[in-house]
Amino acid sequence: MTNTAPDTTTDTVRWHITMSLDGFITGPDQSMDFVSAHASRMPASAREVVRTTGALLGGRGWYDVAMERYNGLDGVYGGGWRGPVFVMTNRPVPGDADPSITFLSGTIADGVAAARKAADGQDVVVFGANTARQCLEAGLLDEILVHIAPVLLGDGVRLVSGPALGVTLERVEVAETDQLTDLRFRVLK
Repeated sequence: MTNTAPDTTTDTVRWHITMSLDGFITGPDQSMDFVSAHASRMPASAREVVRTTGALLGGRGWYDVAMERYNGLDGVYGGGWRGPVFVMTNRPVPGDADPSITFLSGTIADGVAAARKAADGQDVVVFGANTARQCLEAGLLDEILVHIAPVLLGDGVRLVSGPALGVTLERVEVAETDQLTDLRFRVLK
C-alpha cells in the first residue's frame, strides 16, 4: 500500500464520507447502518478530521436524515465533535430546529464562506452528496476523504451522480483500519 502523508494545512474544505465498495454513501431509504457495521474503531484519518474541524456544512437532505435517524448533532462523529453547523436549504426551517444550527439559502459559495469564517482557521467538513457536488462544481472543495466499507449495497445515494464533472484528483493517502480502506484525495484545481 502506498501511504503518503496528508497535507496538514488548515482551512481545508473536506468531504468526509464512508462508501460501499459499489459506490453508495447511503443504502436504500437513506440508511447508513453499513457504516457502523463495518468499522469497529475510528480510523486515524477520521480522528484527525474530528480534531481539525472547525465547522460543518451540510445539505438539507443530510440534516433531515441525521435528525430523524442518527441522533442529530449528537450523532456527528459519535458525539465526539461539537462546533458550528451550517445547512444549505431552499425549504422552510423546521420549527423544532436546533438553535445552534444556521440555515442558509444563498449560494454554495456563501455557505462555504460562512462555514470557513466560523471555523476560524480550522477545516470545514462537508456532509451530503448534493452539497459536496455543488462544492466540486464551484471549485470550492479541497479534499475528499473516503472510507470504503467491504459491502455491496446495490442501491442508495451514489458518491457522485449526474452530469460529468471532469474533476481530477490526486491520491495523497491510502491506509487500512480493520475492514475499511481509507483513501484521501486532493482535488486538483
